[in-house]
Amino acid sequence: MLKIAVPNKGSLAEAASTMLRAAGYRQRTDSKDLILVDSAHDVEFYYLRPRDIAVYVGEGHLDVGITGRDMLLDSGARATELLSLGFGGSRFRFAAPAGPTHSVEEMAGRRIATSYPGLLGRWLAEHGIEATLVKLDGAVESAIRLGVADVVADVVDTGTTLQRAGLEVFGDPICVSEAVLIGRETAGDLPGLAPLRTRLESVLVAQNYLMMDYNVAQENLAATTGLASGVNGPTVSRLAEPGWLAVRVLVPRSGAHLLMDQLFEAGARGIILTELSAVRL
Repeated sequence: MLKIAVPNKGSLAEAASTMLRAAGYRQRTDSKDLILVDSAHDVEFYYLRPRDIAVYVGEGHLDVGITGRDMLLDSGARATELLSLGFGGSRFRFAAPAGPTHSVEEMAGRRIATSYPGLLGRWLAEHGIEATLVKLDGAVESAIRLGVADVVADVVDTGTTLQRAGLEVFGDPICVSEAVLIGRETAGDLPGLAPLRTRLESVLVAQNYLMMDYNVAQENLAATTGLASGVNGPTVSRLAEPGWLAVRVLVPRSGAHLLMDQLFEAGARGIILTELSAVRL
């Protein structure tokens, strides 16, 4: 069986399980469950702390897992990113008290508080900056006010938490993160990995498309299909009313409502947009 690690809590947990359900896999219904076996697909799911997943996968105890790119890089585990999953986006940034303009070059010799010492330590080494890392678990925004550090480096989503603490971000992102599928370095040979990737990719594709249905008179068919031709052409079938046709076509999510306006002007009626859970092109 393919052993898959899934976040058991935090910002990635619900989105990861939702994506796996959309890909056709069973997921737990009780948050206290630590293991779930999906025998129909020959996989086992293990629900773990997101920070621990890269270690379990890298050491070979589990085959693949879903975690944040920032956590993978911070762990230093012998695991590799296999697929970006399109959710849980964040940026890892420096922050300091609002005021004079700060620069990354000023970090030399400073005390920097962070919950990601592995990620930050490697970044500083790559940029030739020597600084003192102050490792803290959890929120670090109070570290400067309490005199523990001069600067903080933390995951930033909206930046609201840092602003409330009187801090402002500066410099380019140290890491641009999102949820990723990871595997141990020999993951390419794992039975069951290819179907998992294909299913997850089909969910990602579905996020960019919608299914559109509409009715149109025969004489306006060419005009409407010219506006929305689909991937391999639309599906066209006859309606009970003479001279009218039903059309179904896959359309890009971006601009879908503008397309509806154009189709209506071209003679389409009863236009419907439908969300998709998975698409294989």
